[in-house]
Amino acid sequence: MKALERIVAEKLLKIKAVKLQPANPFTWASGWKSPIYCDNRKTLSYPAIRTFIKLELARIISEKYEEVDAIAGVATGAIAQGALVADLLGLPFVYIRSAPKDHGLENLIEGELKPGSKVVVVEDLVSTGGSSLKAVNAVRNFGCQVIGMVAIFTHGFPIAEQQFKETKVSLTTLSNYDAVIEEAVKINYIDETEVAILQEWRKDPANWDPDA
Repeated sequence: MKALERIVAEKLLKIKAVKLQPANPFTWASGWKSPIYCDNRKTLSYPAIRTFIKLELARIISEKYEEVDAIAGVATGAIAQGALVADLLGLPFVYIRSAPKDHGLENLIEGELKPGSKVVVVEDLVSTGGSSLKAVNAVRNFGCQVIGMVAIFTHGFPIAEQQFKETKVSLTTLSNYDAVIEEAVKINYIDETEVAILQEWRKDPANWDPDA
């Protein structure tokens, strides 16, 4: 039986939630050039895939974090998926803004979160880990305990792995960069020469030059 990470990779590639273009790189909001683009919001438009992801995230939380009191989604990409998971598990749900609201109560966490709660954070995508861990800190600063994070996909950057380790946050993802590359080769989406480009990029994505 195919491992879960390969199954999810196959689904993400099928609906073009993940695109690979080593020869024609994307430009991220950060300005980085990248041979991969991931938009997991697309999974919400496909009921069967949306349900599969919801079930698998909920299963991981049930198995690893039995003591969970609440689910927190990271805005904006993980709000819908986090709410679906919380609903399935019968747990309270909140979401964490990237910045406080500039009016009203100026909330950073939207919804009602009881101080002292044990929280699992849901993410759609982990890249450098910066925004994900900012959300973790928001929950901790509110007086709650983050007992883990689950996400659909991670690029597996060394900087992210280091930051999660230093921040003492356990991260579990449904799929990852390596699984996507393996699946993409299998279905002839990319060839072996493009694999080398994809692997080279991940070593130092901030300084990667596709024309070098």
